[in-house]
Amino acid sequence: MLGILLPVVLFIMIDTVVIYRQALAAVNTAYDRTLLASAKSIGEHISATGEADAAKLSASVPYAALEVFEADNRSRMIYRISSTNGVLIDGFQDLPAWRGQLPQLGPYAALVDFYDDTYRGDAVRVAVLLQPVAMQRARAMAVVQVAETLELRRTLARQILIDTLLRQLALLSVIALVVFVVVQRATRPVRHLSQLLRQREADDLTPLHLADAPTELQPLMEATNTTMSRLKDLLDNQKRFVRDTAHQLRTPLAVLKVQVQSALRGDVEPQQALQEISQTVQRATVLANQMLSLAKVAQLAQENPSNTIDWAVVLREVALDLSPLIADRELDFDIDTVPSPIQTHDWMLRELSRNLLHNAIRYSPQGGPLHVTLVSDARVAALVISDSGPGISPDLQKRLFQPFSAGQATGGSGLGLAICLEITRTLGGQIELANREAQGHIIGLDATVRLPLVPVTAIKMSNR
Repeated sequence: MLGILLPVVLFIMIDTVVIYRQALAAVNTAYDRTLLASAKSIGEHISATGEADAAKLSASVPYAALEVFEADNRSRMIYRISSTNGVLIDGFQDLPAWRGQLPQLGPYAALVDFYDDTYRGDAVRVAVLLQPVAMQRARAMAVVQVAETLELRRTLARQILIDTLLRQLALLSVIALVVFVVVQRATRPVRHLSQLLRQREADDLTPLHLADAPTELQPLMEATNTTMSRLKDLLDNQKRFVRDTAHQLRTPLAVLKVQVQSALRGDVEPQQALQEISQTVQRATVLANQMLSLAKVAQLAQENPSNTIDWAVVLREVALDLSPLIADRELDFDIDTVPSPIQTHDWMLRELSRNLLHNAIRYSPQGGPLHVTLVSDARVAALVISDSGPGISPDLQKRLFQPFSAGQATGGSGLGLAICLEITRTLGGQIELANREAQGHIIGLDATVRLPLVPVTAIKMSNR
């Protein structure tokens, strides 16, 4: 309403000033015509005697001749008749003589001028008429001044201003009322929708009904439904993650408790008990670390990474860190990379590479081949890790990226690939696992990750 009414108020204020000035000019024009008429009436009572230009002027003007031009008793008219030399012929001596000049292009055919002056301390409007007087032998020029006090003009101007303001105020009131009614009717669906949303329970994410919604609100409601659907999926995933996490943590803790009790009772040898406890603690530690990693991915996803990191360097460093595992399994390992600048956090890229390569090492058979290839084009870098393991079944492939969905190998928590998926999504890339077959048999698994590269222009600008 402010956006509509403020421009209207501004326009009305400007329009009021313009109307007032125009009305005041019209009033002055009308009253100036009255002054001119009175001056002409006085000019008719002037006579001249003498010869030619040496004639003398005389006048006998009864005051009754001016009464017809007086509007009411709120204004007074004063006149003065003089020669062009300023010699008083008739009228009021204390009315200041005219000292001005006639306008070159006046609005009247007569030799007349209008100006503002003061008379006995009062503001007056004066009309000056140069009246030619011609008798049989005498010719002369008389200066007729007629002044009028401004009480009536000012009263009329104030009345015009008040009337104008009242009309504009009435117009503004009508506009405000119409705007209020229209805005209330137009925003009623919005207020109704807001009320419905406020009355919902905190966990109510059901879609809004679009059938009775106004056309203008349907895009907003569709976007709201989409957002609530995403929130519902997110909350469902969080609930499932918390439920699975509680179950996954409860299991190693229960096993650990049993192992400790068994060791205390002496059911197993101390060395064997300690070894079993160590394995259980290690599995719980891996699970806790991966849970923390998954939470860290969600945290870093809210930040805007500004670092440009070469994926090839990170990949070779990760391979060097995991080289003892590669040597322990006696894998036929080779790695081939090209420079691939990625805009990301160093931890995310390192965690992604470590989880994928660690999974490939764990699933590869003793002495089997393991190939790591990183290629890129102008827009995308692609990492392919090819192991020689048993691959994945179609049923497992559908849920492999879900948390706690471990593959065939033992000792895994099922969070590694879930972490990889979240990192890849955060970086705007894609990840997929595909079995590699030969002669109808699975001979290994290819884990492929595609991430967008940093444009070459951005790299040049950062180097500068």
